[in-house]
Amino acid sequence: MVLSHSPTLLVAGFALTFKVLSRLLWALPVPRLVEKDWTRTWRWRNLSVSMVHSVVTGLGSVLCVLQVPELLTNISDGYSTPAHLLTCISSGYFIVDTADIVLNGQSRASWEFLLHHVLVTPPFVFAAFTRHYVAGGVISLFVEVNSIFLHTRLLLKLSNAQDSAMYQVNKYLNLLTFVTFRLGAQIYLTSYLLGKMMEQHGAYLLVRSSVSDTLILFSLCTVDCMIVIYLYRLVRADFLSRPRTCRAGQGKNNKFLTD
Repeated sequence: MVLSHSPTLLVAGFALTFKVLSRLLWALPVPRLVEKDWTRTWRWRNLSVSMVHSVVTGLGSVLCVLQVPELLTNISDGYSTPAHLLTCISSGYFIVDTADIVLNGQSRASWEFLLHHVLVTPPFVFAAFTRHYVAGGVISLFVEVNSIFLHTRLLLKLSNAQDSAMYQVNKYLNLLTFVTFRLGAQIYLTSYLLGKMMEQHGAYLLVRSSVSDTLILFSLCTVDCMIVIYLYRLVRADFLSRPRTCRAGQGKNNKFLTD
């Protein structure tokens, strides 16, 4: 693939693709409860774009590993053209989503998304341009399998469908994939990189390791902490609390609404 040798064009091209997709989604109908409020409409569109990214990269990452199992064991140097393509897709998406949040005045309401993007965008761009840690990027995209159910959950909450059968089924699938694909993938990646750095540098791993390895480890550990917090919030909201409806205008300061 000729474009695989031009990561700049690939990242820019996919960024433009997600921008166009975002614009096109404004023309699609949304639930009546959502269309009454501009912020809810923006969230619906933003989550819909995120859903497309999750379906493409989540399922794509699993297929990449099935096609090239070496990606699971050679995280730093494992490579395949489809895997590299996925890192470029995600790099473009994270850039566009960050801009979308900031330019639409949702930085405060969506600060968790911004923090996540700040942490993960540099490693993905690094993998896209250097082809180093491409396998790690693909494994980290396992979390997008869970994001399919997470975004479904948030879209259902936006449309006030917490009492629907679909929401009830989705919440169990969401929890299952959260533990396996999101938490499991993150722990695997963190353990791999930490073990590699300790094997190479021992107790001086933070001093002697490369800048890229150190920054990626920092990003992984920070995201690990965020995931544990999200898991607690998810269990509390969906399994330990009574479901609450979301009236129009409620939850304006939180993209997650009430968790």
